[in-house]
Amino acid sequence: MKIESLTFHHISMPLVAAFETSFGRETVRECIIIEIRSEGLIGWGECVASYNPGYNYETTGTAMHILKEFISPLILGKDIKDALDFQKHVEGIRGHHLAKAGVEMALWDLIGKREGKSLKQLFGGVREKVEVGVSVGIQESPQKMVETVTDFVNSGYARVKIKIKPGKAVAESQAVRNAFPNIRLQVDANSAFTMDDIDHLKPLDDLNLLLIEQPLFEDDIWDHHKFQAKFKTPVCLDESIVSPRHARYAIEMNACKIINIKAGRLGGLSQGIQVHDLAQQNNMPVWCGGMLETGIGRASNLALSSMSNFILPGDVSASDRYYTRDITHERFVLNADSTIDVPNKPGLGVTVDEEALASYTLAKVVV
Repeated sequence: MKIESLTFHHISMPLVAAFETSFGRETVRECIIIEIRSEGLIGWGECVASYNPGYNYETTGTAMHILKEFISPLILGKDIKDALDFQKHVEGIRGHHLAKAGVEMALWDLIGKREGKSLKQLFGGVREKVEVGVSVGIQESPQKMVETVTDFVNSGYARVKIKIKPGKAVAESQAVRNAFPNIRLQVDANSAFTMDDIDHLKPLDDLNLLLIEQPLFEDDIWDHHKFQAKFKTPVCLDESIVSPRHARYAIEMNACKIINIKAGRLGGLSQGIQVHDLAQQNNMPVWCGGMLETGIGRASNLALSSMSNFILPGDVSASDRYYTRDITHERFVLNADSTIDVPNKPGLGVTVDEEALASYTLAKVVV
């Protein structure tokens, strides 16, 4: 595929409700939508970097800089054969995985459209629909957390993840478990704790949780090994797994029992597939994390989740969980069995509502 042009749309979309984690509170979602033109086709991708460096060091500002000044010159006018060929072209750029992943997603969309295959088919997916859950941000009190979770359970979500932080983790988790004794429940710390907090967090072990996600530092694997040894509840790593190599470290160290796969964090869907395969070879389940994606990124996550080792429900909630108006004409809807259908049209399987895209655009760069 000869890359003829790249366009980067820096957008800001209002969220249906504020979303709070241990590192901040968001009322709007900023990201960069990537448009690549090649041989009469358009491929769309989504760089999931936000406006602040809370999740990792990348932001919409840094991503736009890397996309325009470094990634574009390496592929513009070049014949890019596939995703792995793209990775070879950009391997000289250290890090900046969210930026790389957004471009790679657009390339996958182009490949699928050119070959008349959906991403599910290209990935070897085995599911027509995937189990999903909902991620609930930090609330002002245990009572408010229960009320919020109740609303989502009544909406049909059979798996709930709640965000936790110091001073609120145990009380809110216990409150939700008491209100819903049988729901599939997990917690996510986003690196908010240290090894000194183990005694405080031990009551979580009595709540029959699916997992405790990323309790310690975002770049840590070794202390998670020690943390996991203290808990019967599976530890799940997110921020620490930034490459297939780091996934191997975590598996060999027994630092976790589950891995959350986010293609953006890993640098691309191709890298997510490699982590999926490595985990499957080691009998470790994986699930697909979310970054408040638009319909573009959501379609990508659903295709990835159709692969066989995505055993646990992912954070790929319905479109109306986050946005009143999305930038794709297609909206993803929660089925009665807490699943969402996987797109089956060529490429990502979605079409962009360019009027909506333009209305949310803060800046546009064409190279």
